[in-house]
Amino acid sequence: MSYSEIKQIVYEANMALPKLDLVIFTWGNVSQVDREKNIMAIKPSGVEYDDLKAEDIVVLDLETGKVIEGNLNPSSDTDTHLYLYQNFEEMGGIVHTHSTWAVSWAQACRDLPAYGTTHADTFYGNVPATRKLTDEEIHSEYEKNTGKVIVETFKNRGIDPMAVPGVLVSGHGPFTFGKNATDAVNNSKVLDECCKMATLTELANPKITRIEQGLLDKHYMRKHGPDAYYGQK
Repeated sequence: MSYSEIKQIVYEANMALPKLDLVIFTWGNVSQVDREKNIMAIKPSGVEYDDLKAEDIVVLDLETGKVIEGNLNPSSDTDTHLYLYQNFEEMGGIVHTHSTWAVSWAQACRDLPAYGTTHADTFYGNVPATRKLTDEEIHSEYEKNTGKVIVETFKNRGIDPMAVPGVLVSGHGPFTFGKNATDAVNNSKVLDECCKMATLTELANPKITRIEQGLLDKHYMRKHGPDAYYGQK
């Protein structure tokens, strides 16, 4: 994939965020990697979506984080993206937003329970909330430490980040993952909707418990399992 091709892909993925009501102003960012070329492309920092162009997307070395192509500063969350890609090789795209419903759950420092089949179609279990960063982590390599606390959450809890392609960073907001940038954007929208549904579900029934394991298995596996049959072939 050429630099111009990956920049176009990442540009289009970023432009989908305001269309899906996941961001306002300059909030949020999308990235994608090309592991053959060992590069990452990401939105530049602080650029309004109305002003963003494909040529503004910044291309960096996946290992060092050095800018390879681009005249603008990359997203302030770049080091978080880099750390996640470096630790989860199956990830191809990452999205970070400050969408209302997902941020509400992140600020509540709560896992998002799998209450129904809408959740189960994308997330194979509860979406985890991380622990809060310490003062030392906040004041030293904050963005990289955000990536570290995400990796810690998945590894310590034995969660596959591609089976549960999202996380709620406590006090901050959601990050979602996918096989590419477009996939990660779709998961970001699903996560926000599931957070909204869960909030309304708990209002309707404060004693609700999570979906039965068999129903969770059925809905996730029919879309993502080895014998998946959802959709067209």
